[in-house]
Amino acid sequence: MDVDEFTAKVTKQGSLVRQLKKDGAEPDVIKAEVDKLKELKVELEKLVASVDTGVKFDRDAFDGMLIRKFFVVPSFEIHGGVAGLFDLGPPACGLKANILALWREHFVLQESMLEMDCTNLTPHAVLKTSGHVDRFTDLMVKDLENGQCFRADKLLEDTIDNLLDSNPTMPSSERDSHLLVQRQADAYTPTEIDVLLEKYDCKSPEGNAFSKSFPFNLMFKTTIGPEGTSAAYLRPETAQGLFVNFKRLVEFNAGKLPFAAAQIGLGFRNEISPKGGLLRVREFCMAEIEHFTDPDDKSYPRFKLVKDKVMTLFSSENQLSTGKTEVMTIGQAVKIGLVDNETLGFFLARTQEFCERIGMDPSRVRFRQHLKTEMAHYACDCWDLEIKSSYGWTECAGHADRSAYDLTVHSKATKTELVATKHLEKPIDVEIAKVKHNRKELGAVFKGDQRKVANAIDALAENWSDFEPWVTKLEAEGKNTIEGFEVTKSMFTYERKTKKVQERKFTPSVIEPSFGIGRILYSLLEHSFDVRKDDEQRTFLKFKPAIAPVKCIVLPLQKDKCFQPIVEGIKSDLMSRNLAAKVDNSTASLGKRYSRADEIGIPFAVTVDFESVSVNTVTLRDRDSMEQIRADIGSIVQLVEDICKEKTTFEEAQKKLGGLGANKTVTVENTGRGMFSRPAPKE
Repeated sequence: MDVDEFTAKVTKQGSLVRQLKKDGAEPDVIKAEVDKLKELKVELEKLVASVDTGVKFDRDAFDGMLIRKFFVVPSFEIHGGVAGLFDLGPPACGLKANILALWREHFVLQESMLEMDCTNLTPHAVLKTSGHVDRFTDLMVKDLENGQCFRADKLLEDTIDNLLDSNPTMPSSERDSHLLVQRQADAYTPTEIDVLLEKYDCKSPEGNAFSKSFPFNLMFKTTIGPEGTSAAYLRPETAQGLFVNFKRLVEFNAGKLPFAAAQIGLGFRNEISPKGGLLRVREFCMAEIEHFTDPDDKSYPRFKLVKDKVMTLFSSENQLSTGKTEVMTIGQAVKIGLVDNETLGFFLARTQEFCERIGMDPSRVRFRQHLKTEMAHYACDCWDLEIKSSYGWTECAGHADRSAYDLTVHSKATKTELVATKHLEKPIDVEIAKVKHNRKELGAVFKGDQRKVANAIDALAENWSDFEPWVTKLEAEGKNTIEGFEVTKSMFTYERKTKKVQERKFTPSVIEPSFGIGRILYSLLEHSFDVRKDDEQRTFLKFKPAIAPVKCIVLPLQKDKCFQPIVEGIKSDLMSRNLAAKVDNSTASLGKRYSRADEIGIPFAVTVDFESVSVNTVTLRDRDSMEQIRADIGSIVQLVEDICKEKTTFEEAQKKLGGLGANKTVTVENTGRGMFSRPAPKE
């Protein structure tokens, strides 16, 4: 059995354990299956260790480069920093801005989405309704002496790490038993983790005992106003702002469905002990889309444009059987029912295209379908964009068919009708219940709530298929509840009727692609990191020109006043075309300056030499191939613009203009004895 197949066995067993816990199975039954899962995980670890994985990614060197070149640094570094908070330096800031600009053009503009910018502060009532107040939690313990808090599962993992590090001669069987506990740390119940923390004698850094574990809500809580009585949170996602504005959005769209709303903004998660660099942070940029559609018609007119897009799909079935991904077109995936509908399939394909446009390695991109035990009860189908980095396969975007859940819960909580209306070409007959209320009894029992109860019954009666099961139970038991009120048979009478309708009201389904921009940015940095084949010490970032933070660097051959007007003119021309450019006129060698530009991912370098002064030509160097082209200044600037706007490529330009080869450009030196050509300095 290979690694993929064995991974599938572990996934299947894990899914069984989750289902048993959901179903409230007996503790002994759950424990037996958990033990099986632990044994399988040990076997999988041994199998993975036995497989030669080839050259490993040097994350330490990569992380050092990110800080050295000021891509990213810990926030408030001179004050000691804060875990889970990072600042983006100029290169990463430019890269992020370009990724977001391309995302906005790729999705918002091309699909005519309605864009919003909602507040980061969200009232308690909104997140109580969405479920975040009750379910957005991790287990935490507290130092009983000084009150310092720790995430319980991470504390257990760290304690076991320290135990193993301090006992290098520990027998392998005992070591394996500790590793079993460590791997399951995030799956334990509060009672189970309390027992383990005591077993391992977990203490705080100061040697103090801990409290019992308790759920900690991961949202940042605050209050609005000086009174301190209006509770609020920093939003954990941007989506809720779009849901609560649905009524205005559909009106703005002239009542037409389907349509999509989009938002780019910050989300916040108060991680107890964040690790994993940029992959697990407390403040993160999100780009989310809420596509509102008819639950009875999830077709997508533009699906035909992407139906032939080839995708790498990891179905829930394969996760539990072969452990293998499948490569197929999105059209085929929708046709066979692997992907639930055209709208979801369209966004999966467009996300694949987005990843390719920004320069992600396609061989390290896949879409994994959620297992049934992972999905919320209301979800129809969910797929995660997973990108492989040195941390393994990481979820970077989610694509969920959330059905009508969000609009339904907000509508119910606020008594606001969040529905869409579809005009029917021909009237249709619908079955309803015609209700006659016993006003006297309703008034006597419900007093001021009489109208609320009557309206709730009337609303239910608008659809016989909804009304029938409710009234059947009422007749069988003599009573039933509606909107929290207990209703008896004597409070109303009804008749089953048919009426003609010209329009249909419905609560739209929501299909939600949600992108974690920070994770995408980090993954792209890893995918772009490379070394020169002839010199492993020379690293470079192979950003695609369209998203590179700086498009071109202008380099005078040496410090000479005669080059200055040309250098500044080229930079000015590039900037006027909205192409970020910089000048490096330091005294370092030309090769050294090329290398410095390569390290921060600048795709092109224009070199100004003595020939530029005499005949107005310059060389254009390509970062990845190190090949060069020589042409007049105007042609070179136009070429840089065309490549950055994806109208042509450097290779196509080489065929047209001819190349000089890597490191073979000729420079001309003007001396008292005349003008002499010589090879450029070696890089």
